Amino acid sequence: MENNKLILVLLRGNSDRLVHQLNDAGFRVTEFSSIGGFLRHKYTTLVIGVRQERVEPALELIRKACPTPPDAEEHNATIFVLNAGQFVQF
Repeated sequence: MENNKLILVLLRGNSDRLVHQLNDAGFRVTEFSSIGGFLRHKYTTLVIGVRQERVEPALELIRKACPTPPDAEEHNATIFVLNAGQFVQF
């Protein structure tokens, strides 16, 4: 069984630059709008299916594209890396 992962990225603000950077690096990205949190903030959610060895390169791209200023009280991105089990394309 392959070690596949699903990266979920909750972004505040514009996602266009990050999506283009991920695409240019060979990542396939699904993007949709979402609302959440106590104050019902609007987010863009990115879903990226990758093999285990591609998780760190994807996270590094996200870190560089979404830096949080040291004095900020809110983050620009929240990331979840989940086990995907099986990854099938038709």
